[in-house]
Amino acid sequence: MKIEKNTAVTLLLKVTDPKGLFIYNDGKQAMAYLHGGYENVFPKLEAALEGQEAGFSVTLNLPVEDAFGERDESLMQTMPKSEFPPGVKVGGQLQRMGADGEMRYFFVTKIKGQVVMLDGNHPLAGKPLRCSAKVLDVRAATVEEIEHEHVHGDHGHQH
Repeated sequence: MKIEKNTAVTLLLKVTDPKGLFIYNDGKQAMAYLHGGYENVFPKLEAALEGQEAGFSVTLNLPVEDAFGERDESLMQTMPKSEFPPGVKVGGQLQRMGADGEMRYFFVTKIKGQVVMLDGNHPLAGKPLRCSAKVLDVRAATVEEIEHEHVHGDHGHQH
């Protein structure tokens, strides 16, 4: 079966920096995604997989704009330590209102005295990436997977 809209694709995915430093997944653990513009993988990777079948392999160099985008310094915030939830540490994340009025996740980057510094950027924003993928399986997605916009079951989302 060919990869097309509303197919469930299982692949081995490895993401590194351009020099090969491991960033995400080791290329040995399978993952599954719903193909067809559901924003479950990088658009350039999805485009490279379109029309392919099990056994296909591809390696892509993704510039910053095709990965997680440029860093946005307006997503940096501070909050008083007195308002900081207990149990969250540097490297953890919390959800709060962004400057745009939307709820978003912020990563705790530093606790300095009575001030907590937060970053609303994805940790990989501003970095080019290298993706290597090997397609293991392609199948028609179920109605439920299409409604939920992600793959269920093995290597997919668990409810």
